[in-house]
Amino acid sequence: MSDRVLKIREELVRMADPAVKASGLRFFKEPVKLYGVKSDVVRRLAKQHFKEIQSLGKAAIFTLCEELWKSGFLEETGIACEWSYALNSEYEASDFGSIDRWVRRYVSNWAACDSLCNHTVGTFIERFPSYQDQLFLWAGAESRWVRRASAVSLIVPARKGLFTETIFAIADRLRMDVDPMVQKGYGWMLKASSEYDPDRVYGYVMQHRDTMPRTALRYAIEKLPDEKRRVAMTRSG
Repeated sequence: MSDRVLKIREELVRMADPAVKASGLRFFKEPVKLYGVKSDVVRRLAKQHFKEIQSLGKAAIFTLCEELWKSGFLEETGIACEWSYALNSEYEASDFGSIDRWVRRYVSNWAACDSLCNHTVGTFIERFPSYQDQLFLWAGAESRWVRRASAVSLIVPARKGLFTETIFAIADRLRMDVDPMVQKGYGWMLKASSEYDPDRVYGYVMQHRDTMPRTALRYAIEKLPDEKRRVAMTRSG
C-alpha cells in the first residue's frame, strides 16, 4: 500500500462519525462500506491531497485511484473519482482501459457509479466520441451497475445536446430492463436530454409509454410541462 493511501485512510478513520455512517447507510439498499465522513469533507480531503500529488503525473495518480477503488469504501472511491476527473485535461484514448476496469470491477453501488460516470466517463466520452460504442457493451452487461453506467455517463453530454442518437439508442437497449436502478439511470438520462430537446423526449415517451417501466417513465418526464407529464402517464390502451 502506498504511503499516500495509508495517510488518507488514517485521516478518514480519524474523521469518521458513527452518526454520519448510520445516516449514510440509509441511502442504500445494497451493502456498502462507509467510514462515516460527510461528502463535502471527503471532497476537501481529495482536493488537499491532489495538490500534493499532482506533480506525480497521471499514470501514478491513476495507480493510486486503483488502490482507493479496491478498498470498496465509498469515501475512498469518492476521492478516486475526484482525482480522475481532476486530470480530465490530460485524458488519452488509452485511459479507457482504466475507466472500463473501474466500472466493471469495482463499482458496486449507485453513488460510486454516478460519481465516476457523471464526470470522469462523461468527459472522456466528450473528448473521444468514438468510445460511445463502448457504452453499448456496458448496456448489455450482467452487472446492474455497468448497465446503469451506460446511461448515467451521458447525463452531462445530454444536457448539452450531445450524442442524441446514442442516448436514444441506449434508452432502447435498456428500456425493458427489470432492475429499478437501471430504470432510474436511463430515465435520468432522458430527463437530462429533455433539458435540451424536450419535444423529442416527449415523443419517445409517448411512443413507449405502454411498455416503459413506470419508474423510468417518471424520471424521464420530470422536467416536462405538467400537461405533457399527465398525458405521458396515461396508458394509451
